[in-house]
Amino acid sequence: MRRLALSLALVSTTACGSGDGPIRIAVAGPFSQPRGLAMKQAAQLAEREINARGGIGGRPLELVFADDSARDSVAVRVAQALLGDPSVVAVVGHLTSAATIAAVTVYASGRDPLPLISPSASSPALTGISPYFFRVCPSDLSHGPRLARYARQQLGARTAGLIYVNDDYGRGVRGSFTAEFARLGGSVVEEDPALPTTPSLEPYLSRMRRRGGVDVLVLATEARMAELALREMAGLGIRWPVIGGDALVGIERSGPLAEGVRVTAAYLPDRSDARNQAFIEAYSRAYPGQLPDHRGAGAYDIVHLLARGIQEAGPDRRAL
Repeated sequence: MRRLALSLALVSTTACGSGDGPIRIAVAGPFSQPRGLAMKQAAQLAEREINARGGIGGRPLELVFADDSARDSVAVRVAQALLGDPSVVAVVGHLTSAATIAAVTVYASGRDPLPLISPSASSPALTGISPYFFRVCPSDLSHGPRLARYARQQLGARTAGLIYVNDDYGRGVRGSFTAEFARLGGSVVEEDPALPTTPSLEPYLSRMRRRGGVDVLVLATEARMAELALREMAGLGIRWPVIGGDALVGIERSGPLAEGVRVTAAYLPDRSDARNQAFIEAYSRAYPGQLPDHRGAGAYDIVHLLARGIQEAGPDRRAL
């Protein structure tokens, strides 16, 4: 495997459909961040499994990893580099909605568009955005309403406060939650945006408390920001029920701080079907003491899916 160095120009003299060398699939995501770990490791597991069975049509599979830091500008540069490398036949990624939205039009441009499949980019804005983009996860139009129904029907919540990261993901969960919660007779009494660099959410929490509190707090954020909110809630003595979308997966690693948090997820590693159990056993052997999340499970499936597609259509972007 090789890591894509964005500071260097990619040079290849091999067209994607020719030669007997490796077939290259790129994997793009924030691999320098904890949320990208399972995605990278599961993709590598799929790569090893495919190559152990003889590769794709007798040619080895080689994954190319490109770290986008979950930043729009970096994702665009990643997409430009991968699009310009004719040896890359497809992309697994990106992980976040904002990075995917920024990059997807680049992949679809030029004379030889690059197909892209994301394991976890859930923004509704991605639906139909490009004929070369696909995803294996539900959109926020599924997560937000599920959270709203759980809050009203299971928790009996009549009022909700909402803190959301001000990007495509956070706004997507916010919009779909508030619409469904209102339809069910609930009221969102406060909606507060934050940036990933926001140092404290205490002003939002204190203001909600001064206004009488809420029956449930919705955190449409990444896990790091949710951890910040939970620490500050503990410091203020606030004990509202907390729910959030799939970006909170992994918050369980915070231990007692995250106890009782409810999270929507499209994948759970404890599913009992045979195929999932085989995946979990293989992942646990490869990475002792770790379990994959929805990003990892999606990336694993996508690599195997692309390998099957290449086997049938050949290592050609348009055919794939």
